Amino acid sequence: MTQMSSRTRPFKFLRVVIAGVLIWVVFAKLPYFFFRLSFSLNTVSDSANSDSVVVEKPLPLTPDAFEGSSPKKARGRHVFRQDGLVQVNPQGSHPIFELMDRAEREWSEKLRKASTSLDEAIGEYRRRYRMDPPKGFDKWWEYVQAHDVQLPDEYDQIYHDLKPFWGLEPSYLIELQKEREFKEDTYTLGKNSEGKIDVLRTSFREGLYDQLIVQARNMMGILRDVEDFLPSFRAVFTPHDGPNLVTDYVVKSTLLEAADTNSYIGKDQLPERHRLGWRSSCAPDSPARRINMDLDGPPPSKPKKTFIHNHRQSMDPCLHPHLFWAHGQFLSHNLGPDPYPTMIPEFASCTTFLHHNIRIPTPYGWVEDILPRTDDPDFSEKNDERLLWRGTNTGIFHGERTRWMNSHRDLLVRTTNEVNGTIEFIVPPKPGYEDSPIGKPQKARKSRINPSMMDAAFVREPTQCDEPTCNHMKKIYEYKRMQNMKEAGNYKYVLDVDGNGWSGRFKRLITSNSLIFKSSIYPEWFADRIAPWVHYIPVQVDLSDLYDSLIFFRGDPNGEGAHEDLARQIALQGREWSKKFWRREDLVAYFYRLMLEYARVMSLNREAMTYRGEGEIQLNKRPKQQAAPQDALLH
Repeated sequence: MTQMSSRTRPFKFLRVVIAGVLIWVVFAKLPYFFFRLSFSLNTVSDSANSDSVVVEKPLPLTPDAFEGSSPKKARGRHVFRQDGLVQVNPQGSHPIFELMDRAEREWSEKLRKASTSLDEAIGEYRRRYRMDPPKGFDKWWEYVQAHDVQLPDEYDQIYHDLKPFWGLEPSYLIELQKEREFKEDTYTLGKNSEGKIDVLRTSFREGLYDQLIVQARNMMGILRDVEDFLPSFRAVFTPHDGPNLVTDYVVKSTLLEAADTNSYIGKDQLPERHRLGWRSSCAPDSPARRINMDLDGPPPSKPKKTFIHNHRQSMDPCLHPHLFWAHGQFLSHNLGPDPYPTMIPEFASCTTFLHHNIRIPTPYGWVEDILPRTDDPDFSEKNDERLLWRGTNTGIFHGERTRWMNSHRDLLVRTTNEVNGTIEFIVPPKPGYEDSPIGKPQKARKSRINPSMMDAAFVREPTQCDEPTCNHMKKIYEYKRMQNMKEAGNYKYVLDVDGNGWSGRFKRLITSNSLIFKSSIYPEWFADRIAPWVHYIPVQVDLSDLYDSLIFFRGDPNGEGAHEDLARQIALQGREWSKKFWRREDLVAYFYRLMLEYARVMSLNREAMTYRGEGEIQLNKRPKQQAAPQDALLH
């Protein structure tokens, strides 16, 4: 064998090294490159089609998924899922820090981008909805400017509530509205022959007029502020707490497609509805349609620690089927009622992702401020550090044949008063260790946590129950007396939870200088105009994150790990938001714009009900593919 010269050895060694580096790049780095490229393309695609139902699979919770970035940061990333939840990575720092930081930046950006002139508002309207504003938009803008209404572009909720009706043939839509006026327990508001806001019809059951007309009078009180600027209209309202019009997904999708193509669907062109109960409202590929609706309980799952990063998406049962077994709205109707064969224009105080009632800015529970100041001390001056909730056992009828035990208010009172068993919670970091990994959840006895940290109870006596169940409830629950404002104002932490519908307390609570935790399935009219983690703390309906969030802010029973400075910051920002973004003028501005949009979509000549400003380039027709607003609903 010929011996290799000493001069050729280094070159061969160099070639081996280069080959090794190339092999490492190909097998180690290219998968990451294609993973990032694929994820970026998916993100662009999702944002461009955010009006459709898209459920992104969560990114793998492994260090390999983030290879190529900083190893420490990669291993510590939490997974922000498109169903509105963030999945906790034990190797990351406490997720509430990131949730607050993200929310603050997004809120600041929303404020920065707000239109400051009519021309800017018109341009932004066209950019979001790809059509011209409704007739009277200029007068609406004058009201907004005269009354210093903030965030004048953030009315996407109105767009989503009304968009399907753009796809219905106008004469058929008017026919549906007229039929609905005679539906039991409805009232109709509109302009009378003198051009004044009035109750045009009531269809109340005998003996309920005095009770049900109250809401109508409240609505008229709001609209009368701008009645001289409103077009002629007739609008049907339900006076009850909850929504009642269940949607069929295929029917709604057909109407949305017609709306996108600037066409109409007539009465005889609607597709057949699907009789799948609650799941009729969900997309065929949604999580809700992939489960078996067993009345005994949801399919088993391996629970993982999660928090809410998008409160609205977290309320959608199509994305979170366990809600069917965790809220009275759904438990009351077992598998759920059949959906309506069409979509009916009726207004309600609240609605869900499964209903198509048009939500209104209800003045129920509205307060200018909480006075005297002794009933509303500063956060730091409040003495009670337990989480407060008081209320009646509404939310579902409590009977021998109803599944009331797991209804949202029963779950709350039972969960926060149990003394048997343990609770798992994320240990909050101590000062100076905010970037440390949170590790695995810690267990603590309920007998130590609940008495020292929770003060939730039903008041007075059982209600909405048959006699045997009422007697049983007296045995399992301790019914307490109602607290007065001064007593309630002494609590630093307060929970807002749904009742038969939306709770109606949020305005009063968020004005109180307390840190408000909110659990709900009803996206309210102000959803586009508020920021969770900036103004309040969102809580999942099953309360799986309640203890984690509360302990982060107030600390464990001994106060260890408390972040009271952040709690006070959000509490004060919540009160400031209430005083600046939820005034009477803000209610009027929302209702005013809603009625302008409603009058146009209900008109036989929608073009004539469209704003035509002098010197403006008009968009006479909407393009075939309608652009979706930011933070589009996943329905």
